[in-house]
Amino acid sequence: MIEIEISEQKILRLQHLVSDVNGTLAVDGVLIEGVAEQIEWLKQHLTVHLLTADTHGKQAVIDRQLGLTAVRIQPGNEAGQKAEYVRRLGAENVVALGQGANDAAMLKEAALGLCVLSPEGTAVETLLAADLLLPDIHSALALFTHPLRIRASLRK
Repeated sequence: MIEIEISEQKILRLQHLVSDVNGTLAVDGVLIEGVAEQIEWLKQHLTVHLLTADTHGKQAVIDRQLGLTAVRIQPGNEAGQKAEYVRRLGAENVVALGQGANDAAMLKEAALGLCVLSPEGTAVETLLAADLLLPDIHSALALFTHPLRIRASLRK
């Protein structure tokens, strides 16, 4: 678990990281360099879940690289499927990470929604659903090794 005090009234108790894959952790179906090491560190503190439609058909390779098995999202209502996955885990304990339009609902549902700018594009809908916008995946994942960054950005 990662606990982050945002204010005296708001403390995040995160147990799960739910992440989109293509466009978020990977570009054109290829894992972004350095992400595997960051995910390995996170796996010691959070249960990491990958959700993907496997657009590029390369998820099996990414699964091996990360030592995880992604959940395949079925065509049709992809945003709803991702949001429901977050609800089943207990949204109050989830940080969600994504950039595509089908990620917006899960970011909004999660206790902490992180949107990343991506070479594949970032949906405005997802940006607006997020608690924080990060310039890239490395900055997003680094928030957990530097949690005061989250507090500094979200406190009112």
